[in-house]
Amino acid sequence: MTNLSENNHLVLVGKVTSDKTYSHEIYGEKFYIFNLEVPRLSKAVDIIPITVSERLLTNLDLEIGKKLAVEGQFRSYNSYQNERNKLILTVFAKDIVEIENNENEDDEEKKDIVTNEVILAGYVCKKPIYRQTPFDREIADILLAVNRAYNKSDYIPCIAWGRNARFCQNIEVGTEVKIVGRVQSRQYEKKFEDGSSEIRVAYEVSVSSMEIVDKEDNSTENVG
Repeated sequence: MTNLSENNHLVLVGKVTSDKTYSHEIYGEKFYIFNLEVPRLSKAVDIIPITVSERLLTNLDLEIGKKLAVEGQFRSYNSYQNERNKLILTVFAKDIVEIENNENEDDEEKKDIVTNEVILAGYVCKKPIYRQTPFDREIADILLAVNRAYNKSDYIPCIAWGRNARFCQNIEVGTEVKIVGRVQSRQYEKKFEDGSSEIRVAYEVSVSSMEIVDKEDNSTENVG
């Protein structure tokens, strides 16, 4: 894959739910993080962290409640915490546009608006874990390595359902795949050896379709 910008492309539409906080600085360019609330069709919402350069905020006020369209990439980095490496996931914004917050849109109009879509092309870097829930729902966990510029990679956890999950049982490590899905957040309870626990938030891509890339003829096999 030569066009790295097409390996990882994401669009989110949602409302700002937090003030921006300082994240880091690279070569004099400051970056900030804020949360975006993105609705699902089920009426639930995902709260997604957005990392944005100060240069995109010159003429944009991140007021809580403001509706934004964010275009960028779903990225990961390692954070060393409590003597352990932790995989941190965030949306890296490449463009942000304020959009009119029209609460009077009818349901049919809303259906035509893409509010959460991510397209990833990368390599399966761990054997997918297939399992079934107590209600016989099939699920597979996939870790995808997505190449980025300057010899970097993002490691993106993905979750597949149904026949996509079943198919993942046979995918070998190193297989190149293309995934279309949405970024989702979910809460889970982390239990510690001393018996205590805390509520944490995980971020992942919920897979809607998956293709295996055939390198020999540069085609794809659609499996979802």
